[in-house]
Amino acid sequence: MTTTINANELRQLLDQDPALQLLDVRSGSEFESAHIPGSVNVPLDALKRVSEEIAKTDASFVLVCQSGNRASQAHTQLTAAGKHGLAVLDGGIAAWQNTDGELTRGTQRWVMDRQVRLAAGLLVLSAVVASVAVPLLVVVAGFVGAGLTYSAISNSCAMAAVLSKLPYNRATGCDVDAVIAELAQARPSHTSRKEPRS
Repeated sequence: MTTTINANELRQLLDQDPALQLLDVRSGSEFESAHIPGSVNVPLDALKRVSEEIAKTDASFVLVCQSGNRASQAHTQLTAAGKHGLAVLDGGIAAWQNTDGELTRGTQRWVMDRQVRLAAGLLVLSAVVASVAVPLLVVVAGFVGAGLTYSAISNSCAMAAVLSKLPYNRATGCDVDAVIAELAQARPSHTSRKEPRS
């Protein structure tokens, strides 16, 4: 079961334990747009190749994304690689921001869930309009609907995975290898973890 903490609990943990690491798994551009001060960025699509290296570090992590979904996927990957001392920020950056949490801001770009809504909406709208001339194109709208349904049931998003690879979602400052080196040198966190909340 995934251990979650809310934004207020995270604020208290950071006050108590400055060694606690915040690992933000959003795309590089999302991280560049706004992130919790002191956090480091390893995008979810890059995490798979470095999860074993991260698992070897002594640091405890709170995993952060926009809403909690990608952070939960990262929790699963890192736990499978043998990492302990993990928690997920419940509600992600959105929840942190809603509780007036401090953010470091940079170049503003759309968050991934907004990009997914735009891409899915454009695909459905285009397919429906084009189906007037080519009726079979309405199948594309059905395919997108089925994909979104599966995304909700499986708590994953293939469209987000594809969109994260676009140049728009790549930040020039995201150096995964440097982040791994930084995490390897971090001193262990001594914050005691709460029991998982259901």
